[in-house]
Amino acid sequence: MLLQKERELVVEYGRRMSAGRLCTGTSGNISVYVPEQGLMAISPSGIGYFDTRPEDVVVTDLEARIVEGTRKPSSEWALHTLFYKRKPHIRAIVHTHSMYCATFAVLGQPLRAVHYAIADAGAAEVPCAPYFPFGTLELAEAAVETAGNSDAVLLGNHGLVACGRDIAGAYGLAVNMEYVAELQYRALCVGTPNVLNQEAMADVMERFQSYGQPDGKKTGY
Repeated sequence: MLLQKERELVVEYGRRMSAGRLCTGTSGNISVYVPEQGLMAISPSGIGYFDTRPEDVVVTDLEARIVEGTRKPSSEWALHTLFYKRKPHIRAIVHTHSMYCATFAVLGQPLRAVHYAIADAGAAEVPCAPYFPFGTLELAEAAVETAGNSDAVLLGNHGLVACGRDIAGAYGLAVNMEYVAELQYRALCVGTPNVLNQEAMADVMERFQSYGQPDGKKTGY
């Protein structure tokens, strides 16, 4: 089976995403990209995460041509392929509809540096792209353009896209951004959050360069 390891990872992290309530039903999608082969493994459209098997995961190239698989790929295939084309350092994408990130996406507001964990996105703010219908090239282009240097971006009235150097990194980023979004929401319910300034965030991002174990894996801060 082509890209067997990557297809198994899509299944594993899809189940984690569902169990972690980062999505509901069949919403959201995941992909893993292998640049050496120019191929990505992407979750199938409309199949529950706990019903998805590795052979259901679709293998396509970055022009969305199906190379292997009998299922229809996620409707957000254009979003995934465009991010891989525009951000050459990334190898995986997790797209969620998590409650607090989606709340700020509905408000059309960015996630701000209310907690230093936002630096996991490689930026001091996670911006919000304007609304476009799901599964459209317009949405993909708006998301990539709005993201800029950030590895995470909110989609207006929709959800979150998190990119990583591997699937664990992309999933971890999605979890961390949901944490930041919940903190921001709760703080706004009480008063005015203290947003870290550019100097403080520059220091955090520098410290992140040496954080964690030599293999680059981290689970928290």
